[in-house]
Amino acid sequence: MSDPAETIDAMLARIPYARFLGLRIELAGDEMTAILPFGQHLIGNPTLPAIHGGVLGAFMEMTALAQLLVKEGQARQPRVIDVSIEYLRSGRPLTTYARAEIKKVGRRIANVHVEAWQDQRAAPIAALRGHFLVTPTERV
Repeated sequence: MSDPAETIDAMLARIPYARFLGLRIELAGDEMTAILPFGQHLIGNPTLPAIHGGVLGAFMEMTALAQLLVKEGQARQPRVIDVSIEYLRSGRPLTTYARAEIKKVGRRIANVHVEAWQDQRAAPIAALRGHFLVTPTERV
């Protein structure tokens, strides 16, 4: 499975929560954008209404995993070591987007930064910094 789109689709199919959220990934050249379509089941605070913080955290974590699979050619799905999430503003009932940037990949650990936004990429609603255990494929 060398096609990045097929690799990502297979990963998302193995994660029941990704299917529940309706998470999609779009590839355009070397850029990957994760898309979380809005649904009423994502609301955590019906008074505002606002997307649940756990939904945003999981969305950004899966974005980081997908980016690692595509860019680094992992032999198996990376495992989360730790994540730190900054909730910058309420996620309104809109489609949410995210992009991950791999800061560094060592022999066993990768450092990834993810930002999520809705209307404007320059106004993120949340950010994630995480460390992931990686198993790179053998390179010839």
